[in-house]
Amino acid sequence: MDTAVLIKQHLIDPEICIRCNTCEATCPVGAVTHDSRNYVVDPAKCNLCMDCIPPCPTGSIDNWRSMPKPRAYTIEEQFGWDALPAELTSEELSAAGVAADATPEVEPVAPALPAAAEGVEPAFNPSLYNATVPPWSAAHPYANLYGPKAAEKSVTATVVGNVRVTQVGTEYDTHHIMLDFGAMPFPVLEGQSIGIIAPGVDGNGRPHHARQYSVASPRNGERPGYNNLSLTIKRVLEDHQGRPVRGVASNYMCDLKVGDKVQVIGPFGTTFLMPNHPKSHIVMICTGTGSAPMRAMTEWRRRLRKSGKFEGGRLMLFFGARTKEELPYFGPLQNLPKDFIDINFAFSRTPGAPKRYVQDAMRERAADLAALLADPNAYFYVCGLKAMEEGVVLALRDVAQHAGLSWDAVGVALKREGRLHLETY
Repeated sequence: MDTAVLIKQHLIDPEICIRCNTCEATCPVGAVTHDSRNYVVDPAKCNLCMDCIPPCPTGSIDNWRSMPKPRAYTIEEQFGWDALPAELTSEELSAAGVAADATPEVEPVAPALPAAAEGVEPAFNPSLYNATVPPWSAAHPYANLYGPKAAEKSVTATVVGNVRVTQVGTEYDTHHIMLDFGAMPFPVLEGQSIGIIAPGVDGNGRPHHARQYSVASPRNGERPGYNNLSLTIKRVLEDHQGRPVRGVASNYMCDLKVGDKVQVIGPFGTTFLMPNHPKSHIVMICTGTGSAPMRAMTEWRRRLRKSGKFEGGRLMLFFGARTKEELPYFGPLQNLPKDFIDINFAFSRTPGAPKRYVQDAMRERAADLAALLADPNAYFYVCGLKAMEEGVVLALRDVAQHAGLSWDAVGVALKREGRLHLETY
């Protein structure tokens, strides 16, 4: 009998994964994919580069099984899991043709990036520049204090506010929701997220997985001195054909009333954190509810400035939406002092005006951004829909190159020094 090759197969634990999309956004070879329930790793694409390991907020990505190569778990098998399978026994490995003294093959089984055809520039991959370490001056984050394996490990929070923050809503509406944790410790930093467990079960009778939401308030709470936080949550009301749509978790959250109780897990996230050293600059680029962590960072800097005890650097915000009516917090943003934050809006569906996206606004401010790209004290944060990621990082590349900077050097430095953070979904 031929001896089967033993491989180290990379798997994601569905019991503790919070479906945050970090692994898929980070993977440089497109090995991670998902369906409506599970995130999985394609064994035919995974090259064991380990890029997805550090940014995973729960550790669910750090799981492995020694498998005969012909019997590697397919993505279809993984989609059907509610829990990871046990390691194969020595008897099972032997029956599959694996030698008793075999060790798993751990060398990359595919090139790091697909080779480009001769004369064709390889596809631009923004995940190559995504930092997997936080800024050096970031505060220490607490993570995974509660959950996520079972609802009994969650903490109960009380709804103390639920306010709609967009003007229109035939297709969707956006809410600012405030949760209070009472005497239960729940420390969070700007850039972290929490998981909400919606009550009930799905169509197959299984409990709903936690839904992840970025925290929209600073470290000392939505209301300073209280053990609370806020979230920015959008629910879709209609699909593209105008048919009613009701997402489970977002619809549940947007319908909550003051006094209602919510099951929360987390907090999550150890890299998408703001710098804390004096004169550090922050560039925030977002769309829609991707504004949540940007609101948290802005509000913390605003409170520091008000205290007079911190000399902050420059704040720039590039904020995109279809129209100004659909942009969360549009009114409050207008009231922030111009010498505190440099705000640049981009609207893609304003009647009678050309489509304009955040990357267009960035190119208009190329001189300012080039100086910040070259400054080791400047940090860049991107949050919003996955579709914006490539355009934003390409805009940064173009800004650098037009300013005479080497993007190869700048891009490497942004990743190595924790200066460029991508959080898209």
